Amino acid sequence: MGILDIETLLIHEERSVREAMKQIDVTARQILLVVKNNILKAIITDGDVRRHLLRGGKLEDKVKDIANYNPRYIHEKDKDNYREYMKKWSILSLPVVNERLEIQSIVFLNDYEIGRNHSVGAPVVIMAGGLGTRLYPYTKILPKPLIPIGELPITEHIINRFMEFECNEFHLIVNHKKNMIKAYFSEIEKVYKLEFHDEDRPLGTGGGLSLLKGKMKTSFFLTNCDVIIRANYKEIYDYHKQNGNIITIVAAYKHFSIPYGIINLNTNGEIDTMLEKPEYSFLTNTGFYVVEPEVVDKLENDKDIGFPDIIEQQKGLGRKIGVFPVSEKCWLDMGQFETLEEMRKELEV
Repeated sequence: MGILDIETLLIHEERSVREAMKQIDVTARQILLVVKNNILKAIITDGDVRRHLLRGGKLEDKVKDIANYNPRYIHEKDKDNYREYMKKWSILSLPVVNERLEIQSIVFLNDYEIGRNHSVGAPVVIMAGGLGTRLYPYTKILPKPLIPIGELPITEHIINRFMEFECNEFHLIVNHKKNMIKAYFSEIEKVYKLEFHDEDRPLGTGGGLSLLKGKMKTSFFLTNCDVIIRANYKEIYDYHKQNGNIITIVAAYKHFSIPYGIINLNTNGEIDTMLEKPEYSFLTNTGFYVVEPEVVDKLENDKDIGFPDIIEQQKGLGRKIGVFPVSEKCWLDMGQFETLEEMRKELEV
């Protein structure tokens, strides 16, 4: 059981949801303890934050508005048996307190050790046909799906992540340097099914899906070949199904701080407002989706179209488009040259 600076996991109930999101990102532990005078009052998790935002809650709302004020915990005298309690309650973390309910420590347990069902088994489509112009000159030699992150190409990292959720049917839509991609995967050992679909010409981030007409019988994951989402894929899939979405977009919250004072003028050219180093938060598309098969079957053959345009078409038809928000740290994007090393470090953790 590793030692963790407990102070990084403590938060006051009057802090904002935005601050809680940032703190959860930094600690990468998916949980914060809400305390007052070091006494445990409540718990807030990344799931609490997500549900709050999906209900239309604001990032400016307070932690006390969404925290669980009836948290599970154990006393120091029971700490040696913490695994039994965590298995019994099906939880991944557990605060340890003294008789006065003062926080002493927190223990963690990996999801898979407590036998939770993480099986999804859905097919996965990987858009792997792009030129990878943002990664030039790497992609002058290698296709983007084979750019190495550490010892493995990015596409293998993506496949391995899905395999953790028992997804073992993969479809790669390929075009640029496709023979190199096929040659690589023909040489490695595989415990999953992999099928290639050749674009004769570039069809955009959505048009290549028409090559799968009649082949997708169930809801499936769709992802670009340069991103990894570090989240619970079963939770994403279940959210999609439970809400009756035709497409669910996994979107990441991005936070930007402007390092300057921002001045707004009125119509007379005078100062209206002045904001000192404002901070902005917004949701951005990660390029990771859950999609219903009818979306594929209604596509025109051989038509260049982006997947965001397909989303707009489905929305125009009155179909339900859902959004599953994740934190900024959950989204690893290899699409830009300067993020390659950052991604490698994150995947080695």
